[in-house]
This record gives sequence, structure tokens and C-alpha cells, in this order.
Amino acid sequence: MLRIYAGNLPADTTEREFTELFAEHGRVRSIELARDIFSGRCRGFGFVEMEGHEARAAINSLNGHTLRGNCLRVNLERPRGQSGRGRRR
Repeated sequence: MLRIYAGNLPADTTEREFTELFAEHGRVRSIELARDIFSGRCRGFGFVEMEGHEARAAINSLNGHTLRGNCLRVNLERPRGQSGRGRRR
């Protein structure tokens, strides 16, 4: 089971739309769409869990895909603190 990060999602993305986007490439085991606490709108990113070969197919197909004018960033989730950005100490 692999956990996929999807970023640059439109603010009006729904759980159903998010699931259907990835379901075209295999069985979606779970989703987690980050939402704003006050407005309930999508914060622009989410996570999907899929089996390995299906997850790789979804990543290859959806990374760079345009959804309502937004170019999606789709890749494997990186553990926190390993984004490659930030201050160096």
C-alpha cells in the first residue's frame, strides 16, 4: 500500500471528485482531503492510498494533469521534514 500526495488542487474540490480522479487508475483504499477549519474548503492538497502498481500508474498519469486550470502535483508522500526545502542548520 502506497500513500500518494496530490497538490495544487482547486479550492472547490470534493471528496467524490478526488476519489473519482484516482479511481480511474485502480482501487482507492482511502482518501484524506485537507480542509480549512473555518470555511470547509479544500486547502489545495490531499492524500490517497492505493496498491503499489496502481499508485504508480496514477502518479504517472496525473502528475501535471490540469484540473479546472490547476496543474496538479502528484507523487509519493514524503515523510515529514524531508521536503528538501527550508533552512539548513
